[in-house]
Amino acid sequence: MGRLGKKNIDSPQSITEGVIWQQLLVFFFPILLGTFFQQLYNTADAIIVGKFVGTGALAAVGSTGSLINLIVGFFMGLASGATVIVSQFYGARQEKDVSRTVHTAMAFALVGGLFLSVVGYAISPALLHLMGTPEDIMPGATSYIRIYFLGMIPMLIYNIGAGVLRAIGDSRRPLYFLIASCLFNIVMDIILVLGADMGVAGAALATTFSQFFSAILVLATLLRSQTSYQLHVKKIRFHGDIMKDMVRIGLPAGLQSVMYSISNVIIQSTVNSFGTDVIAAWTAFGKLDAIFWMIISAFGISITTFAGQNFGARKYDRMKKSVHTCLAMSFGATVLIIAFMLLLGRPLYGMFTDDSHVLELGMEILQQLAPFWLCYVCIEIYSGALRGAGDSFLPTLFTLVGVCLLRVAWLLFIVPGSGSLRLTLYCYPITWSITSVMFLVYYYKSSWLKRSMEKYRHDQALPEQ
Repeated sequence: MGRLGKKNIDSPQSITEGVIWQQLLVFFFPILLGTFFQQLYNTADAIIVGKFVGTGALAAVGSTGSLINLIVGFFMGLASGATVIVSQFYGARQEKDVSRTVHTAMAFALVGGLFLSVVGYAISPALLHLMGTPEDIMPGATSYIRIYFLGMIPMLIYNIGAGVLRAIGDSRRPLYFLIASCLFNIVMDIILVLGADMGVAGAALATTFSQFFSAILVLATLLRSQTSYQLHVKKIRFHGDIMKDMVRIGLPAGLQSVMYSISNVIIQSTVNSFGTDVIAAWTAFGKLDAIFWMIISAFGISITTFAGQNFGARKYDRMKKSVHTCLAMSFGATVLIIAFMLLLGRPLYGMFTDDSHVLELGMEILQQLAPFWLCYVCIEIYSGALRGAGDSFLPTLFTLVGVCLLRVAWLLFIVPGSGSLRLTLYCYPITWSITSVMFLVYYYKSSWLKRSMEKYRHDQALPEQ
């Protein structure tokens, strides 16, 4: 990337100055609410099909989740490299490179989204069979996932566009877009599932239509902008040096997402072997579990952008202070979530099903896993901070060993023959704890910051391509 003169970019949303905890909260809450409404997409589908279509339909929708995350997660992780690059250039006030990154990222959204739609539509039925999806829910699961994959281009456009806005410190407009599209999704769910009696296919169509709606909103914002991140349709193309850095930073994040998803696919396959009631209970737990994940991921996104802008501005002490502040806030929030879930788990499960056996199974899963969410906090915050500084390879390796390989080993060598759902789910807290220790040692005992600074200075010294 070329060394450019620093231009005076209008930066009212800069997070390189001010009180850290206050700015983290101002940035965090819109991301949290946005993540909540993003989760509400599929949760609305699950509630409506579970309550008005039946347990089989709920299981059909839930059985596709880990497979969707496996295929889509890689591209979303790869695209996250653009967010890091934009935040670093924005913090360094390099206007031209901000623009080049935005247009490269949008080119990736179009090409990657088309590829995902075609491949996902073609191979998802075979993958559902490989996962051991029960035959009684196979038609519904296939219908749902194939329709879902038709919305991959708008999904990537929205997420990349929202990532650009968050990278420059604007977390409010992505929230507004998600609220609007989520409400649109719920209305379409009611029309297509209840009104048109389309069942699982109607829920998938409602989600796909809402993805197009959110993409239109974010595109309109970027096209109308008069700042460095303005989108010009004619300028959408791949810039080799930008794409190289997107891959360098985003590929490990994409692989990390894939590794999580692969282990979750294996877990889903194991859960499928326990029958439809357990699948339905696991699906409902996944929607409650998503409350924790959306909160902790909001902290992760916040610290990635915070670290990226301050790293670009060479405010390394401020970056490190923000990590400790974010970590303390994340632990506090997680304790509150655990208490909330354990106290109100049963009525929350009641939103998804009236089946008493499914409710009991769901509560057993919740009581076993919820207290151990605390073990995951360090992974999310430290990996987010390291990624913001451009260091993503070794953290991905930690995830590969600590989460994926150990989790798969547990499922392959400890669980078989036990017939125990409880033993199956122990793989989560065990692998979270081991991986957290790895991140703690790496963050405090290695010279990762020095290496990131040297790499950034090297890139800035290269001639512009």
